Amino acid sequence: MATARTIRSSSNPSARKASPDIRPASRPELRVVAGGKSAEAGAGRASRFERLIAWVSSRRAPAMHVVVAVAFLAATLVAALMLRTQMVQNSFESSELEVSISRLTQDVQDDQAKLSQLQASLPQKATDMGMVPQQGSVSIDLNGYKKGGQQ
Repeated sequence: MATARTIRSSSNPSARKASPDIRPASRPELRVVAGGKSAEAGAGRASRFERLIAWVSSRRAPAMHVVVAVAFLAATLVAALMLRTQMVQNSFESSELEVSISRLTQDVQDDQAKLSQLQASLPQKATDMGMVPQQGSVSIDLNGYKKGGQQ
């Protein structure tokens, strides 16, 4: 059985007639609220919390989803703070090691300079003690050597 579709009269612009009983909306009235912000300062946080609880309970999503999301955000914040703290500690240790390495490098350079100076003054000290430079090569043959009185 086929049903006939009908066009509603409100969808046809030519069928609309101006209604005489429609009046423009009146403006809302303003009024003064006693107390203001100074009276609500202590209760402001409590009322915000109550509004949050009311909002959470009125939503379609269960409150458990909100709790999981807040817990995830808190865990992420704590993890970020711990990571940042570890990075600062590592940076501090690295700078301490760099200072220590530079100090040790300076000590090694000072010791090498002192050694070079001592090596340079060695021939002069040997001459002052009466030593003479070697004038040729000297070799000792121990093949025919015998101990003590044995011959």
